[in-house]
Amino acid sequence: MESTKTAQDLVRPRRLDDIAVSAEGATRPGRPARIFALDGLRLLAALAVMAYHLVDRPGAWAAEPKAMFPTAFPVLAYGWLGVQLFFLISGFVICMSCWGKSVGAFFTSRVTRLFPAYWFAVLATATVLFLSPLGDSPPRWHDVLTNLTMLQEPVGVEHMDGVYWTLFAELRFYLLFAALAWWGLTYRRVLAFCWVWVVAGAVFAGYDDGPVRLLVMPDYSWYFIAGIAFYLMYRFGPDLLLTGLVLVCFCASLPFIRSSWSHVPGYLGGHPVPFWPVVLILALCFGVMALAALGKLSWITWRWLPYAGALTYPLYLLHQNIGRKIIGGLEPHLSPYAVLAVTTGVLLTVSWLVHRFVERPLSKWLKRHLLRAAARARGPLG
Repeated sequence: MESTKTAQDLVRPRRLDDIAVSAEGATRPGRPARIFALDGLRLLAALAVMAYHLVDRPGAWAAEPKAMFPTAFPVLAYGWLGVQLFFLISGFVICMSCWGKSVGAFFTSRVTRLFPAYWFAVLATATVLFLSPLGDSPPRWHDVLTNLTMLQEPVGVEHMDGVYWTLFAELRFYLLFAALAWWGLTYRRVLAFCWVWVVAGAVFAGYDDGPVRLLVMPDYSWYFIAGIAFYLMYRFGPDLLLTGLVLVCFCASLPFIRSSWSHVPGYLGGHPVPFWPVVLILALCFGVMALAALGKLSWITWRWLPYAGALTYPLYLLHQNIGRKIIGGLEPHLSPYAVLAVTTGVLLTVSWLVHRFVERPLSKWLKRHLLRAAARARGPLG
């Protein structure tokens, strides 16, 4: 009977490769279904990326940003590493949310999560750029339509906002993980998938761009893989294979993160920044995810964190081009730090409004129609 099972039976079944453990029954005792700290980390990552784009990147301000923010400039020059933290969290959360679900349910959850806010952000950003272009010309209407698919990068169309490149990386991760979910998620299968992905990333890292390299994405795969490993630690407990996997991902990511760092001065108007803080910040990102995986952050249950986490995605999508236009309108009237504070407040408020009045209702509508379409495709029983 179910009541006779011990806690150890629930933690690690004898044949993990043969048992698709349900999301409800297998997580180690004392592990909550929601990790509030991850909501806070997501918002922190979004704010770091926003600060990097709006403070350190030339184009938002009439004067030289380094002269306007002499203290903040060298610190915020590393805000781009918020993307790597996003990818780590994504590997953890996607594995958590997909466990025990069908591929169809996984597909529905990802579509309803990604696209409603994204569609609004594309149209809102396009409207702002049509009315007041940042570059030489406003975006073309057919490029706007292509951006709505989230496939603009592989078909050679410019992103409506530069941050959208990360969404295509997420889509490729979802595609790979959906294939694994179709096979069935178990500890052994997910671990094998991660190690195969590590090998594929190492093998194809030296190849020029091609379909396989595009799918394997060795530049960023290490963070998704490590995030998955952290979730396996959270669910089943740490072991040598998972610890080794995380360490391999951290070390293997360093040549690629160094390559990204080498381009940073070009984005900062030619101002160089040292590399060692990149390694330190990346190690902190891995470290805080390890704390979450080991249950050391489960004491954080502040009720405002899920609301903060809900702001993250709209804020990430809307902040760059729209934020620059807000700064341009406020800069002649306020001090630089006041402009930055007001701009941040406006973007956070708009993000909440988008979540409350666009993302939530449209996600519910889309989910209802996707489920109805799936039921119609299956046809009547018998």
